[in-house]
Amino acid sequence: MAEADKKINDFVVRFANVNGTGSASANALFTKAVFRMGVPVTPKNIFPSNIQGLPTWYEVRVSEKGYLGRREGVDLMVAVNPQSMKKDYADVRPGGYFVYDNTKPLSPEYAREDITHLGIPMTALCNAEYTDARQRQLFKNIVYIGALSTLFDIEFSVLEGLIGDQFKGKEKLIEPNIRALNLGVNYVRENYALADAQASAPFFDLRVERRDLLGDKILYSGNSACALGAIYAGATVAALYPITPSTSVVDAFASYAAKYRVDAETGRNNYAIVQAEDELAAIGMVMGAMWNGARAFTATSGPGVSLMNEFLGLGYFAEVPTVLIDVQRTGPSTGMPTRTQQSDILLAAYASHGDTRHPLLFPATPKECFEMTADAFDLTERLQTPVIVMTDLDLGMNDHITEPLAWDDSRSYDRGKVLTAEQLDAIYSNGTAFKGKYGRYLDVDEDGIPYRTIAGTHVTKGAFTTRGSSRDEYAVYTEDSETYVRNVDRLMRKWETAKELVPQPVFYHPGMKHESAPGDVAKGEKDGVIFFGTSIFSAEEAIEMLAAEGINLDAMRPRAFPFGKAFQEFVEAHERIFVIEQNRDAQFRSLMMIELEVDASKLISVLNYDGMPITADNIYRQIKAHF
Repeated sequence: MAEADKKINDFVVRFANVNGTGSASANALFTKAVFRMGVPVTPKNIFPSNIQGLPTWYEVRVSEKGYLGRREGVDLMVAVNPQSMKKDYADVRPGGYFVYDNTKPLSPEYAREDITHLGIPMTALCNAEYTDARQRQLFKNIVYIGALSTLFDIEFSVLEGLIGDQFKGKEKLIEPNIRALNLGVNYVRENYALADAQASAPFFDLRVERRDLLGDKILYSGNSACALGAIYAGATVAALYPITPSTSVVDAFASYAAKYRVDAETGRNNYAIVQAEDELAAIGMVMGAMWNGARAFTATSGPGVSLMNEFLGLGYFAEVPTVLIDVQRTGPSTGMPTRTQQSDILLAAYASHGDTRHPLLFPATPKECFEMTADAFDLTERLQTPVIVMTDLDLGMNDHITEPLAWDDSRSYDRGKVLTAEQLDAIYSNGTAFKGKYGRYLDVDEDGIPYRTIAGTHVTKGAFTTRGSSRDEYAVYTEDSETYVRNVDRLMRKWETAKELVPQPVFYHPGMKHESAPGDVAKGEKDGVIFFGTSIFSAEEAIEMLAAEGINLDAMRPRAFPFGKAFQEFVEAHERIFVIEQNRDAQFRSLMMIELEVDASKLISVLNYDGMPITADNIYRQIKAHF
């Protein structure tokens, strides 16, 4: 095959395995090897909710153009799971490749003429090389990685380096893994007419070619980034009830805290991690910790947010800072724990009964997970209300290419309106704006945000006793209607203040691959598109696909709720707006209609709710149908 006919750095590989066989770490070697060769790559680990035994897939998209969303169709399938083989076989695109274990002959029913069948006797090679049953299973995965490295022309030295990094401190495992790689390399070289290790197969049209397209970018998961953001924000307390896919946020926090939250002289841990009896208790612990002055958080998913509603309502009305990280998964009810969605939007925005509103942050990348988690601690203390970071399983549990994480060491924590002992004394000595008496719920600055105290600040001043049902400006219990109305109206003034404090949207203009600076509102086209969170990866690609056909769209990526002035200006400036979201009921569209009173006919839903990340092809088809 001529070099010009090869698909260089542009294909999708899917590995079909059995959960619990050690395949994920082996498949990640392929991703990391492509990444180290300077080529954009995005992996998706598609796994079941049980520990082992059921089918699992690991999908890798390689894209020299930098497209990081899922693409429909598979160019090369590595099928080593008999349970899913029929489906895996059908998913290969015409012209693609089907790699299988030919230790046993392939059944006659697998006889497509539009794909190339590549048999590699993985089981036989491992049985001949290893005697331990567990080793035979684990190294079978490494064998096919070695085989693929030769087919794709991946530099073997890169794989050697990755193996060395993976088993640093366990050097005795390096040599057996290298040996397993070479089993696959040698088999392909000897059986598929390769002259040497650097020569790609003449019949094979997929190739990885070294580039320098990544600069200083890193591969990182959203959950780990959230955990590190909490560390940098000064968090010392985490409470949780374990739930997929959010547990790894606190697991990562525990790992980072063990490194950065231990007193060097005494060895004492300067942090606390508590596993509660349920999600309601977990967020109650967080609220208690933050009321006492610590920075604390919890992480959960949709079912946990459902259970936390009572405390979220209390946090809103009692005005207690609280940070919650919601790693969304497929619902309703307990749903599918290992599939992704953006389906908690309305639940989170209005959690609890009565008239409540909670600020939501929508990170789209691990870098934003880091930054927005850190920002959430400042926002929750500034606004004295629960703040919820809305990620999802795709962002949280998969590795993504992202900009390096950065922190300004001069940054100080924003504790908001917290009174010192000296300020309390001044209130009672000269009155100031408080008129001689501290009022916990007084709106002194007319921004809706009162002043608070932290327990123990003053021996005699600043303390108060109140009830969660209703109280006046001085925290004195009352059922007076006018007083209640004044209180909830003040809370709405605080909501208006929040619109300017939360992260602002970013905008795209036609022909732009990437977003403009915040505040630069796109208003040039009659039609617009809105997307948020992990939809960014496919939305950007779909917008380019549509532009190539003369369909130009202004675009906005909201990063927070409530919606501010720039958001509203974008909506008002366009005749039609396509709203891309990953849920069944168009929850973000509903949120817009509730908050902005937008005409429903103006907002056109582009939806995906199958538990898989939305694809650019899907977005393209749904929008194109309206032109």
